[in-house]
Amino acid sequence: MRRSCWRRYAPRVPPWSVRRRVARTARAPTSPGCVNGSDPSGSGGPPLASLRVSSPVLSVRPIDAATHVGHLRSLPAASFLQTPAWGQVKTDWRPESLGWFDGGRLVGVALVLHRALPRLGRTLAYLPEGPVIDWAGAAQSGSLAAWLDPMTAHFRSQKAFAVRMGPPVVTRRWEAATVKKAVADPALSRLGAVPADAAEDTGTAVVEHLRGAGWRLQTADGGGFTAGQPQYVFQVPMAGRDEDALLAAMNQQWRRNIKKAAKEGVEVHTGDRADLASFHALYAETASRDGFTPRPLPYFQLMWDALSAEDPDRIRLYLAEHEGDLVAATTLVRVGEHAWYSYGASSAAKREVRGSNAVQWQMMRDARAAGATVYDLRGITDTLDEADPHVGLVQFKVGTGGEAIEYAGEWDLPLNGVLYRAFDLYMRRR
Repeated sequence: MRRSCWRRYAPRVPPWSVRRRVARTARAPTSPGCVNGSDPSGSGGPPLASLRVSSPVLSVRPIDAATHVGHLRSLPAASFLQTPAWGQVKTDWRPESLGWFDGGRLVGVALVLHRALPRLGRTLAYLPEGPVIDWAGAAQSGSLAAWLDPMTAHFRSQKAFAVRMGPPVVTRRWEAATVKKAVADPALSRLGAVPADAAEDTGTAVVEHLRGAGWRLQTADGGGFTAGQPQYVFQVPMAGRDEDALLAAMNQQWRRNIKKAAKEGVEVHTGDRADLASFHALYAETASRDGFTPRPLPYFQLMWDALSAEDPDRIRLYLAEHEGDLVAATTLVRVGEHAWYSYGASSAAKREVRGSNAVQWQMMRDARAAGATVYDLRGITDTLDEADPHVGLVQFKVGTGGEAIEYAGEWDLPLNGVLYRAFDLYMRRR
């Protein structure tokens, strides 16, 4: 177990620095789907819709886990939900690794999770935050169909009744200050209705293509979270920023809480598999207090085992203690340059020592030191109504000074209309 005393490592909080402005034109995305690091805006060239070049001739076929992981390691980043290890975690689904080939060269991969309909042998093929392909290049060249059609043909041959995927491409961004101002405006109730600080051409092109090709966007009922992965997340960009710059971007309350944790003697350290039991006890307490159903301890043990076996640096457990009492605990997952705050828990006791802020700050610092350029606090809802219980989560994450991100969302393509309608009706009624 590695320990790091919070008091010793807490840096001086600097004065406010000038907040960077986000241009209202597209810029290089933080999306792990942009596998070649290309600029989706075309670097000042013509609009994406006006660019048409000959489409590549691609084929799609199953690959083994080692080939899948090897390709991911060649990229700057990819979603951890697209790693073969994640397929081992989702035991109710049958995992499949797919590869996109340009001739004999592997150019894209995906983790597909198959869920079978009882007694029918037909499956839903689900690609969470995937596939990992050159979305920016395909959008710019107008060749999205060349990438997606072979995938669809593969699933038809596998008797899938529908495909669900969540393209990892950004559509819009809002600075923290914009979100904070919108929450305070009683006339605004949804983030999606707030003018964005930046719009991404790649995301726009992907959405337009999917809509025109018959894909159906899945939306959250009542402004909450969707059944799959969140369309709205909150991220802290870290590329080219030192710790002082990260602190300066936080709001005053966050900086004050970090200093408070240091003053109170909160200690943050990383744990090992044996410490998952302590994490889970606090997580179950949090679930009872906040009204959600907790995952069982074996789920976290399996997640730890699978992700650690694929890469020993893939997952970390963080524990914040005050005078021997566990006051907050979290898990951090990292793939390349993208780090995610995955699960979190906190105690109702000793809230005044600000363990939650302390553990988040330690994770941010460690992620940056490991080479991450994005610290991802994962999902937020698009609600801005102060009476909605979800808005507290939005406000907590906004305090980090990052930006709210809208992804393209999760999209369904029905392959068997009758079965898909029955499935869709069941999902809406449950």
